[in-house]
Amino acid sequence: MSEEHESARGWRLPRTVALIGLMGAGKSSVGRRVATRLGVPFLDADAEIEAAAGCTIAEVFARDGEAAFRDGERRVIARLLDGPPCILATGGGAFMDPETRAAIRRNAVSLWLRADLETLVGRTTGRTHRPLLMQGDPRETLRRLMEERYPVYAEADIIIDTSADVAREFMEQQVAEALERYFAGGESPP
Repeated sequence: MSEEHESARGWRLPRTVALIGLMGAGKSSVGRRVATRLGVPFLDADAEIEAAAGCTIAEVFARDGEAAFRDGERRVIARLLDGPPCILATGGGAFMDPETRAAIRRNAVSLWLRADLETLVGRTTGRTHRPLLMQGDPRETLRRLMEERYPVYAEADIIIDTSADVAREFMEQQVAEALERYFAGGESPP
């Protein structure tokens, strides 16, 4: 993990940045933009899991159940964390797993993209690739997940709010600047 990538602003990303948050928080869309801005690879843990499993996450859930999915997710994320520095979008439940959380703490910087319920509902409505939202009321599912997961997500090294309807470019800038401050030893926003 000694390889570093220099950003457009002249600083290098010394460690992988693991993006955490609920589905719809912007991990993939903002993550891709930040990776491009910093000149590092963008990896999506869900896409890597699908490639390893040879099927979609929804199919893994249906065929093998959530426990089997989480086991595969744990292994894939551990493998990705052993690679060169990158921006890594993790699935919404990944940071909830104690082993995965410990691996992220050891090998990466965690950055929580925090969003409010209305934002998450708006961004996930009509999407059919989210197994946890395919049963029951999606709003209620997201509300419950927020209650369960937000206290654990709060352990992240950096927290950025993505609730406001702001341009992706602005979110990209906020994340990149927070990372630059973090790696320079400064404080990150609450």
